[in-house]
Amino acid sequence: MKKIVFLGSYDKTDMLIYAAKILSLMGKKVVVIDTTILKKSRYVVPTMVQENQYITSFEDIDVAIGFDSFETIKQYQRNKFGKETEYDVALLDIDRAIAYQKFGITNHDMHFFVTSFDIYSLKRGVSLLAYMPKDVKITKIYYTTTMLEAEDEYLNYLSKDYKIKWDRKDIVFFPFETADLNAIFINQRAEKIQLKGLSQVYVDSLLYLVEKMTGEGSGKVRKAYKMLEE
Repeated sequence: MKKIVFLGSYDKTDMLIYAAKILSLMGKKVVVIDTTILKKSRYVVPTMVQENQYITSFEDIDVAIGFDSFETIKQYQRNKFGKETEYDVALLDIDRAIAYQKFGITNHDMHFFVTSFDIYSLKRGVSLLAYMPKDVKITKIYYTTTMLEAEDEYLNYLSKDYKIKWDRKDIVFFPFETADLNAIFINQRAEKIQLKGLSQVYVDSLLYLVEKMTGEGSGKVRKAYKMLEE
């Protein structure tokens, strides 16, 4: 199973669900694991389940909420379904150091750091970097209307004392406009996974992110995206 870690205090729920759906259309069995304090996916992903810990299926992707390790997820599946589910990809939404440690993440797993440039998202997100293993390579994902060199330099300054390795060659940039936020809200209320109303720039960034996660060429990723549009 390929583990892909999304670090930071910025809201990542919709991005991960969109990415997971595209991965599923590429033939991957995917689980999104929400380990965050707020557990926003409990409210965004439609379900009738009221348990503290549960796994729900949403358009061919699994969403796991309230778990603190892969072992507790497996135990839940054995108890609830009689068997464990074999996943190709796990997308982990992490905003706490304890979750990172309990899920057994290593340098070999893919890491992304997701943030906007408000001080809360930056400083609380950066605080997680103190718990990262030495020399782990992390790719930045920025949510901002305008990508400024000064903003990137400020994050580099905040993180200068940590022994991580930023991917200096590549930054994934979501130019988050009000229209994109409105489209996400509309898509949430529809209770199905769709990219309707999102700007082409947002969609292109999402597809590029999936390309980076999978190592697949843009043709295969865009073919899956076209299936989502149908």
